[in-house]
Amino acid sequence: MHRMKISWKRLQQRLRFSDGWTASLFLAPSLAGFAVFFLLPFGVGFYYSLIDTPIGGKFVGLDNYAELIGNPVFRRAASNTLRFTLISVPLGMGLSLLLAMLLNRSVYGRVWLRIGFLAPLVIPVASVVLVWQSLFDMNGSINGLLLSWGLKPQDWMESGMAFWVVVVVYLWKNVGYNMVLFLAGLQNIPADYYEAASIDGAGKFRQWRTITLVYLTPTSFFVFIMSIINSFKVFRETYMIAGEYPQERIYMLQHYMNNMFKSLDYQKLTSAAFLMAVVIVSLVLLLFAIERRMAKTLG
Repeated sequence: MHRMKISWKRLQQRLRFSDGWTASLFLAPSLAGFAVFFLLPFGVGFYYSLIDTPIGGKFVGLDNYAELIGNPVFRRAASNTLRFTLISVPLGMGLSLLLAMLLNRSVYGRVWLRIGFLAPLVIPVASVVLVWQSLFDMNGSINGLLLSWGLKPQDWMESGMAFWVVVVVYLWKNVGYNMVLFLAGLQNIPADYYEAASIDGAGKFRQWRTITLVYLTPTSFFVFIMSIINSFKVFRETYMIAGEYPQERIYMLQHYMNNMFKSLDYQKLTSAAFLMAVVIVSLVLLLFAIERRMAKTLG
């Protein structure tokens, strides 16, 4: 019997070893592609950020980063990006949660509403840009409506209103995706919790605060992280609507890096890209650490 136990343990170890090799073989193509197309270029970019010129350059350490931080154009782009993220992400999450709670009820046309909010994810960017241009152009639909009401038309993309136009574009593009995530989280909350709270005399607001928000914490953290990442992807729409040198309030970090690439200034480009990557990764790791700590507290 003892020998049979030993042989069974050896067999289990061999199976685990073979499973590990099998999994590694299946993962190898993806890992190789990730290394070649992401890790290697990232390492080369980091190396370029530490030298003074791409060809035969000399090591200058953090001088490129110091010059970058002292650049007023970069600081303006960074502050615009930060302001956009701080405003658009909370607005998007609040609106998404509100829509998810609405569509979690028995609302007429609920299925079609869900499909409608997801439509922006599958519509090509070029077609979206044509629609926004027709709306916010100086001779566009919104200015035509203002004129019909006897109001003065606005130069939307060449004034401070350009920032809010980009916020609206971001919300239109991402609210549906976040809504689906919140909706899945809401449907995973057992209805018994609400019934028990109602029997104990808890009102709707208290139920929402003590049950809905608490059990949506993991979903909220994931939506928060994805919203921050997506806020850095609004460059495509902004670039196609306003061009490579837009109004100064919507001149983002991606505009800066795109213009540095066109001028072949690889030192500023790679320094800005690496600095932005470090900030994003650090923020995501911090949020995951907070989420794990809160999950242990709730558990």
